[in-house]
Amino acid sequence: MANSNLSAKFGLEKPNDRRALDLMNAAARAVLQDIPDIPLAYGMSDEFSFIFDPSCSLFGRRESKILTTVVSTFTSYYIHLWSSYFPDKHLSSPMPSFDGRVVQYPSFQNLRDYLSWRQVDCHINNLYNTAFWALVQKGGMLPTKAEETLQGSSAADKNEILFCRFGVNYNDELEQFKKGSVMYRDYANETTGLLNTAPQKSPQDEPSRIQKEKGKKRPRKAEIMLQFTDLIRDEFWNARPWLFLQR
Repeated sequence: MANSNLSAKFGLEKPNDRRALDLMNAAARAVLQDIPDIPLAYGMSDEFSFIFDPSCSLFGRRESKILTTVVSTFTSYYIHLWSSYFPDKHLSSPMPSFDGRVVQYPSFQNLRDYLSWRQVDCHINNLYNTAFWALVQKGGMLPTKAEETLQGSSAADKNEILFCRFGVNYNDELEQFKKGSVMYRDYANETTGLLNTAPQKSPQDEPSRIQKEKGKKRPRKAEIMLQFTDLIRDEFWNARPWLFLQR
């Protein structure tokens, strides 16, 4: 889900507007609170990815219903919460809107690859934007000249520009800017999966009606956590075995 028109209209800070990112996170948290079928979400810039468990049966797995519900819920909360983060910037027509699409990944590893790609993309874009806006805002360059300066530059080149010309150590930038936002349901002191989809060995193993009801309520009771952490390495996933059962 993304919207790329807000920055220019409302004059958001470059390269990162902390309030805008916090508003995105607040709207995403509201989506997770309203839709317990989402155990994990990842956000960067003006985009958010909401991950559903493979066993999810929400709306009979109808793509259009899931998509419109998530997008409309996110957009409505984004507009509702706007004044809390931008009391000095009043909304006007055209109002903020977001688009989206549904993608089905065939395996847990494919999902991890997708999230890893998004996080790498977050770092690459943020490093470029940090260097670009330093050249423009602190170096007095025209945007076209800054683009020419950075064309073909490596990550080391951009780090050198930031440090040598402007005294900026990129490693000191906020993790939120470099890694994006990771939001997930946390089941403290639990080692079982979010949804136990292992094959039943016998009819006696099938959960009772009460157990099923407790299972439905469980995601709503879980604490929604926000971290700016590494999704690429195994540490995040190993510490949270309930996420998708590590399939």
